[in-house]
Amino acid sequence: MELRLFRTLWGCDVPYRRAAAAAVAAGFAGLEGQAPAEPSAWAELSGALAAHGLDYIAEVTTAGGYVPERHAGLEHHLSTLELGLQRCAELRPHSVNCIGGCDAWSEPQSIDFFGAAIELAARYGLPISFETHRSRSLFNPWVTQRIAEALPALELTADFSHWCVVCERLLDDDINVIEAIAPRVRHIHGRVGYDQGPQVPHPAAPEYAQALAAHQRWWEMIWRAQQARGFVCATMTPEFGPDGYLHCLPFTQAPVADLWAINRWMGDTERGHFARWSEA
Repeated sequence: MELRLFRTLWGCDVPYRRAAAAAVAAGFAGLEGQAPAEPSAWAELSGALAAHGLDYIAEVTTAGGYVPERHAGLEHHLSTLELGLQRCAELRPHSVNCIGGCDAWSEPQSIDFFGAAIELAARYGLPISFETHRSRSLFNPWVTQRIAEALPALELTADFSHWCVVCERLLDDDINVIEAIAPRVRHIHGRVGYDQGPQVPHPAAPEYAQALAAHQRWWEMIWRAQQARGFVCATMTPEFGPDGYLHCLPFTQAPVADLWAINRWMGDTERGHFARWSEA
């Protein structure tokens, strides 16, 4: 099994072709982000992927942006998912990462949503996994475990940074939940969270070494499960981003670090980590 890294387009403020060229130079195998709605931007993204021989993971949110419209119903979530699938289908993505559902729903409502969403993606012939994301149905480890047990076809994008801040702790005391959902994980978002936030200021900082090591232990559990499932490759997107995630200085709002530099560091670190794990 090999590790393939994807560059996130979240917080990327350069044209797609420059982002793609930089991704290739950094040893990344593809890009991950939402398929743009505008035809010119869609064509630019498609051209950048083709020109640089990059794969693509499409991101789709339902009923709004990263935070859903609070009172949107099941049909609206599904209709926006279908629109997102239509936008990305012609790009022939490696897979689709869906940020879907709502944290305020009952578990039966969430199960209905995911069951219908899996069927919808299958009609488009697109592999889909659902992200463990705050404000969404999979915001919480135990809820996620119960939903996964109810839906054998459900696959996940593991972003444990969200769970760290929701639970206000690292998850080693609840490692049985990670073990339970690991066989369902298709894709990893490689961001390091901590007890008071979804993104440490810099994962290389020694004061966050414990948080980095914890995430790496959890990722190894996923790799073992993927290896047992016969995966040829594991995929990971280093996904440090903006929008309140990136720490900034008060008054000036100067960022404390450069996002692309952090994500390159995360990619290099996990490439080495995966190699050591594979050889052990």
